[in-house]
Amino acid sequence: MDMDEYQSEALKTDKTYQMDELRALMLPLLGLADETGSVLTEFKKYIVDGDHYRIFRSRVSEELGDILWYLANLASKEDIKLSEIAKNNLAKNRDRWGTSSIASELFDESYPSTEQLPRTFEVLFVPKIIGGKKIVRVSVNGKTCGDEIDDNSEIDDGYRFHDVFHFSYVAHLGWSPVIRKLLGCKRKSNKDVDRIQDGARARVIEEAISAMVFNFADNYSFFEHGRSVSNALLNNIKSLTSHLEVKVRTNNEWESAILSGYKVWRDLMKSDGGVIIGDATNRTFALKRKLSFDERKNSA
Repeated sequence: MDMDEYQSEALKTDKTYQMDELRALMLPLLGLADETGSVLTEFKKYIVDGDHYRIFRSRVSEELGDILWYLANLASKEDIKLSEIAKNNLAKNRDRWGTSSIASELFDESYPSTEQLPRTFEVLFVPKIIGGKKIVRVSVNGKTCGDEIDDNSEIDDGYRFHDVFHFSYVAHLGWSPVIRKLLGCKRKSNKDVDRIQDGARARVIEEAISAMVFNFADNYSFFEHGRSVSNALLNNIKSLTSHLEVKVRTNNEWESAILSGYKVWRDLMKSDGGVIIGDATNRTFALKRKLSFDERKNSA
């Protein structure tokens, strides 16, 4: 029996048609809560009695069946098919927990090499102190990348190293309008792509994501002991990027980019700068080494 067939048959046993609309809707809602509690009761008995509670599986099966009936009833009242619910739920969970789309080509694969983000890159984050203010100078593959950056804050929170997050997006997502602008590899051969995907609005969105995640991470020790990112935060990112090419990247891929970026950011903070390496083809990103004495001296 498929799910829609079950839903149709279950509706034939519905007696709520005799009730007013509100009560007819509340019944399956209350039933879901009640039967969920019954499942918990069965597990409580199993915890106490273990394998001596022989009817555990059959009782749980019965309670889950009741939950399914109430779910089907509620779906029918809202004119939603169970198969549609199941399909959408699987898609959501594949996006969050499934395998990545690493097999898909990079967004700029068909563009000239001068309009491609680097496939492999080495980035130096060199700290300096000017006028008592901590700043960071960034260079990519030996070329200066953007202006010197400070924390833009009254507190020393390490945001001066935040370009590491953009490079993590390059490595894990094959995407970063900010880095495209800094490295001069915007896709100018396509005016619409240059304007929409590589333009100012896309850069603002990426910077907003970086700041939003940073504020969230600050409350969770910058993910030092965490292995996951809040679903709500990931969904906000998906919403912000819904009109951009990066929308095809899954929440799971975004999580990898964020956690990897913060791992390298924490390493940079501990070593006060360093050299990172990234590989957009294999989606790897890591601190390569600390800065040498000459690298620090030449930056003074």
